[in-house]
Amino acid sequence: MRVFGVDIGGSGIKGAPVDLERGELPEERYKVLTPHPATPEAVADCVKEVVDHFEWTGPVGATFPGVVTSGITRTAANVDKRWIGTDAAALLTDRVSGGAGGSPVTLLNDADAAGLAEMRFGAGQGRTGTVIVLTFGTGIGSAVFTDGRLIPNTELGHLELHGHDAEKRASTKAKEDEELNWQQWAHRVQKYLAHVEMLFSPALFVIGGGVSRKAEKFLPLIEGIRAEIVPARLQNNAGIVGAAMATQVPGAHTGPTGSPGAARPAGAPPTGGPPAADGSPARSGSGSGARTPPAAGPSPADRAPNAVVESPVGWPDAGR
Repeated sequence: MRVFGVDIGGSGIKGAPVDLERGELPEERYKVLTPHPATPEAVADCVKEVVDHFEWTGPVGATFPGVVTSGITRTAANVDKRWIGTDAAALLTDRVSGGAGGSPVTLLNDADAAGLAEMRFGAGQGRTGTVIVLTFGTGIGSAVFTDGRLIPNTELGHLELHGHDAEKRASTKAKEDEELNWQQWAHRVQKYLAHVEMLFSPALFVIGGGVSRKAEKFLPLIEGIRAEIVPARLQNNAGIVGAAMATQVPGAHTGPTGSPGAARPAGAPPTGGPPAADGSPARSGSGSGARTPPAAGPSPADRAPNAVVESPVGWPDAGR
């Protein structure tokens, strides 16, 4: 099965059809530069250009470098502030479809998308416990998984580190702007990982983003971290693959009427939980809005090593 994925970043917007059975791009991805200023309308035009390049007419998954709840963008650290509070899923659906609604757009956080792809097809495949996928680029994105379940919109790149947003000190952009060598930059990344490890005690860090292609230049220089540290296998294609995966999760961006990108009324129950690491949808709550308790499962001691465990964690409500 093929679905289209678009990865919106602070420096570039890239996309391609995705083979969801293999987690691969059957065609070479197409990329355009992120416009400046990166307003919602300007970025939407770029997304349309990427989709039109492939003459795609089906569902589209898209990532956003910030918090996304029910298709609405809530933060905008590395793009124009006019994104905050925008019903971006509806905007992108309208722009990509030319108002016809033929290509509904599912929107999610960019690092969450990369994490989903790595957990299903990449370095996190079959791993349980706490796994943290970190994407280094214009900023630092994060996707946190516990026993195979995503905790959405963690945005750990904005943790304070020595009085600064961590991504201002340890992102790939910081390395380039300050002309740091690999040893200097690895030292900053090490401090950042130590801080995240202190908070979450993960079993595994997966390092993604474009810099993962050069993992041999900096990962061996990082010391003193107890967790295993590995480069992302899907490298800079992970966001595209994860965006495509998200289109298969009911309720990821739809409101109570089912219209793409519609905002959920304040107080309404979530339409579904985050996808599992294999891309399968979470269980929905009952029709009354009460959450269905998770079914009793095996104890951790009885659990198979590669089991993916269900969890009641849901998508954050739009009004939260």
